[in-house]
Amino acid sequence: MGLFDFFKKDKENKEQQQALDEGLQKTKTSFFDQLSKAVVGKNTVDEAVLDDLETLLVHADVGIDTTVKVIDRIEKRVARDKYVSTNELDRILREEIVGLLDAHGDRTGSRAILDRPDSPGHPFVIMVVGVNGVGKTTTIGKLAHRFHAAGKKVVLGAADTFRAAAVDQLIVWGQRVGVPVISHGMNTDPAAVAYDAVLKGVEMGADVVIIDTAGRLHNKVNLMNELSKIKRVMQKVIPEAPHEVLLVLDGSTGQNAFLQAKEFTRATEVSALAITKLDGTAKGGVVIGISDQFSIPVRYIGVGEKMTDLQLFDRHTFVNSLFKK
Repeated sequence: MGLFDFFKKDKENKEQQQALDEGLQKTKTSFFDQLSKAVVGKNTVDEAVLDDLETLLVHADVGIDTTVKVIDRIEKRVARDKYVSTNELDRILREEIVGLLDAHGDRTGSRAILDRPDSPGHPFVIMVVGVNGVGKTTTIGKLAHRFHAAGKKVVLGAADTFRAAAVDQLIVWGQRVGVPVISHGMNTDPAAVAYDAVLKGVEMGADVVIIDTAGRLHNKVNLMNELSKIKRVMQKVIPEAPHEVLLVLDGSTGQNAFLQAKEFTRATEVSALAITKLDGTAKGGVVIGISDQFSIPVRYIGVGEKMTDLQLFDRHTFVNSLFKK
């Protein structure tokens, strides 16, 4: 890496860190203001402090099950160490949350493409799922930008054919990023679009093919059948496809995001998560809870409107930012 590249990378890292810090500001302000009030005038972490902490974690949408797990871990540390001051609570809480995320974090899947110097001979196929309104198509566009900016060849497939807006939006994103979009228009067979997109990816020697899918949950049987059909036809071109099923969730919806995760993990084999719109909510704890409860790694988080604001999720950076005062 040359000196210019080093300074460019350093600038990008600082900009991403700033975007992450600003994106989590509402969660930090809400959580730590209340945590400070809970421990004021107290020297040790006692039962009352833990009760207050449990309430705060639930309100931050960490989720009941994950909250109970965190509190149990802290209780064991307090019992073991005999004396834990309230000044140590931030550090202990940070360590326990990182520990939970460590269990479901990795650098495999689509994020590993960015570190891969060459293609294995066929495109890495990502099938993107999620309900309408969570930022699914926008996430695909930003993901395409990230790969394209890293020098990867990208093909997009507009297989959400039940909404004209979704098809048109993906075409606009393709033009904006500078990558081809395979589209058959509205009310066409989504599986046929996916097939042609994967075939195009093979023909042009693409590194990545990203397939948009319809975000309907009103009938899980139909959803399951549709996603299964899309998989089957893609496997006629690449037997291992899709290599990743990426579920996009809106972090600002809190507990509703948990329900969506439950429905989609029942309908198909979700292997990774992208959690969007964290900059507009005080519910950033949803990242921790969903990753823990569904044992699925978070690959990407959305912390702003810019194309670069879809960030690779790093659990240590995320938790450090969350606890930065």
